[in-house]
Amino acid sequence: MTLTVGRRVKLTADLVLAGSVTLAEGTPAEKAAVAGSLALAAGIEGTVDRVSEREQPAEVREYVRLKALLDDYGPQMPPGSRDRLAEEVASLEAEWTAFHRRGPLVTVRVRFDNGFVLDDVPGDVFSSA
Repeated sequence: MTLTVGRRVKLTADLVLAGSVTLAEGTPAEKAAVAGSLALAAGIEGTVDRVSEREQPAEVREYVRLKALLDDYGPQMPPGSRDRLAEEVASLEAEWTAFHRRGPLVTVRVRFDNGFVLDDVPGDVFSSA
């Protein structure tokens, strides 16, 4: 499922949010920590407010850059340089393959119908409502 802003979604797993909670009112210096937890049951529905995709790791970006360089200019390069570049590309291929196998990490902000907002949560805990 592709997550887009405005899409109706349903939580597919029970979530428990625990730890310190800060009051939203007041200045940052006045915010006091409050202990607590909140449980959200699977099946709760809401609307996607924001979709964020994590940036590609540096190794993946480097693989893409070097692979394009090799593909575009490799035939014109001196054999030694081309071989070194091919070795660098080969050394980064495992990271690139792993990144594409698991896919980009998408996080979302969802505003549930009960008013709760869940932010920066992996998109794979939601399905279409």
